[in-house]
Amino acid sequence: MSKTDAVTVQRPTTSRKRWNATDIGLIAVFAALVAASSIVPGIPVGALGVPITLVTLTVMLSGLVLGAGRGFAAVGLYVLLGLAGLPIFSGGRSGLGILASPSAGYIIAFPLAAAATGYLAAVVIRRTIKYRGLWLFAATMASSLVVVHGLGILGMMVNAKLDFSKALLADLPFLPGDTLKNVLAVIIALAIHKAFPDVLVRRVKQGS
Repeated sequence: MSKTDAVTVQRPTTSRKRWNATDIGLIAVFAALVAASSIVPGIPVGALGVPITLVTLTVMLSGLVLGAGRGFAAVGLYVLLGLAGLPIFSGGRSGLGILASPSAGYIIAFPLAAAATGYLAAVVIRRTIKYRGLWLFAATMASSLVVVHGLGILGMMVNAKLDFSKALLADLPFLPGDTLKNVLAVIIALAIHKAFPDVLVRRVKQGS
């Protein structure tokens, strides 16, 4: 074997595998799951009437199960379909007009939150075995507080013309429910990881 051949053989493979049919199917399934969760009637909170729904549970679950890229794609597909006119936002709402509503920040945040949760979940799966559930819960809470609630508050400040303190007060009632939904998302995700370890772990090892 020549020196050139030896270098070629020893060179590590850095290319990332593309999504296959299974990945596309999972993205479609989880997009449908998020849409289905929005059908459950929400509970309007505060003077602005922003509803508490099950959507944040399925958003976090998408990230925990699919990882960053596919989680973002699944929830992003849900958002795009809603903006395109399908009545799949809470309360049967749809269309671009939702971007002018007080809840716009939350809707924009959903794909980003799924991606952030998926990224953090991949880190947890790579590096932890002990207390994995607690670390995954911490990942969902970090994504929820920083991305969902952060952009939700910003959306109310922009569209409802609230100052920060009032927007923060309007957002606070969502925290207890989101905490409980994050617990449920982690429990469901751990069960899925146990039953189908390749769903997330295979993609973590391949870097996608």
